[in-house]
Amino acid sequence: MNSSWTRFLPGFILKRIEDRHELLEVMDNSGWMMGDQITRQVVGLLVGVWLARYLGPHLFGEYSYAFAMVMIVSPLATLALDGIAIRTMVQDPSCRSEVLGTSFFLMLGGGVFAFGLAMAAILLARPDDRLVHWLVGIMAAGTIVQAFIAIEFWFESQMQWKFTVFAKTSAFLLLSLVKIGLILLQAPLVAFAWAALADTVIGSVGLVFVYRFRGYSIKSWRFSQTMAKKLLRDSWPLFLSTLLTMIYLRIDQIMIGNMIGSGELGNYSVAVRISEAWYFIPVVISSSVFPAVVKAEAVSEDLYYAHLQRLYRLMAFLAYIVAVPVAYFSTGIIRVLFSSAYTDAGPLLAILIWTGLFTSLGAARNVFIVSKNWTRVNLISIALGCALNIVLNFILIPEYGAMGAVAATFISYWFAVHGTCFFFKSLRKTGWMLTKAMIYPKVW
Repeated sequence: MNSSWTRFLPGFILKRIEDRHELLEVMDNSGWMMGDQITRQVVGLLVGVWLARYLGPHLFGEYSYAFAMVMIVSPLATLALDGIAIRTMVQDPSCRSEVLGTSFFLMLGGGVFAFGLAMAAILLARPDDRLVHWLVGIMAAGTIVQAFIAIEFWFESQMQWKFTVFAKTSAFLLLSLVKIGLILLQAPLVAFAWAALADTVIGSVGLVFVYRFRGYSIKSWRFSQTMAKKLLRDSWPLFLSTLLTMIYLRIDQIMIGNMIGSGELGNYSVAVRISEAWYFIPVVISSSVFPAVVKAEAVSEDLYYAHLQRLYRLMAFLAYIVAVPVAYFSTGIIRVLFSSAYTDAGPLLAILIWTGLFTSLGAARNVFIVSKNWTRVNLISIALGCALNIVLNFILIPEYGAMGAVAATFISYWFAVHGTCFFFKSLRKTGWMLTKAMIYPKVW
């Protein structure tokens, strides 16, 4: 315990938990995860704000367009193998070399395919825009290097998050400093794409280093066709869900860039950046209470649903606490952070921030869905929301510009999380519970 951050906890807490080794291990890993997320969100937001101010709406729109294109294809590079690979090694640590080797080569192949798909898509979407071709090509190359995140699977299966956090966060902080240096040197836009690629490359090198430092070697990895079939068979629903979610989150930026232009996309992108800055909090809270909800289900159904209702109310409360002040001061927030050049983003942020209500409730609803193992229902909900989002964007963006995309996002997020509950008999009770939470939010 002395090597852990938990040694800094107050003495009365340490005394109560010092003999509970499993709890200490969970707390230690949760702390590293939370620290990593907070660091990335805070530093990423600050550097992102500085970058947006430096580039201006048009060039920042170009950068955001390329980034969104790469993010949409990125699930093809990871194939949602993490959870399945980790579970397999937890059950049988002796299969480490086989699982890691197979995962690595599957993701390497997926990364090559993702790179090719991104390049084909951008050449079709913007055949004459050489700058965006370069931006997408450079950033998409990172999807190939991402195969080395297979190393993370091993450390996570052993609940040793600190090693992967150290490697990747160090790379992230280093490249954040590089981006600041590029801004001060007034570097061209393409330099920031190279910095994004370098972040992935250095993070991967760091993972290899800590893997070897812990006494392991990637030379022992081996590919197994049998293991590949097993991993892909178990991961495909998660992969499809992840792919649809990424399309859902980024397709609006692609459509604004294609249908209106980079200037308006720049304004929309900064509004999205602010509205999404706190999304990791509902995810962390939901993950933390998940074991308690599962245990409550084993005790009684009434206790189970009481826990869920409290979680839904808490999520609604958090969303309102964030949304009300941000919506009221949206234009001022944009001007202070991003300068008056982005003033048009203020009204967009005032509405877009309310999508956090459905994001929070969606994270809480997933606790219920996962505890019931109803992943198919979740997949259908995401697919319906994604389809509605695309249709509404096609209708609203030509008429209302970026505000049309905001409206499409708000409606489709509501529909995917709350509206679809009334499509499934098994989720109708959840739908009414979410309604109650939105009307009567509560801390706990």
